[in-house]
Amino acid sequence: MKLTKDIKESYDELVYKVSWPTQKQLINSSVLVLIASIIIAVFIWAVDKIFELLMQFIYGL
Repeated sequence: MKLTKDIKESYDELVYKVSWPTQKQLINSSVLVLIASIIIAVFIWAVDKIFELLMQFIYGL
């Protein structure tokens, strides 16, 4: 009995109480995450290349 009550309460909360984002908000958030991920990836790549060049200079490879 408790399990069915918990399931019904969870369903009611998801349907009536949760504030779901609109499609526009979801797209804007996704684009923001994509851009931030690209910027971080480029930064990490640049730092890696700088360290690679530094190591080549130090060890004379």
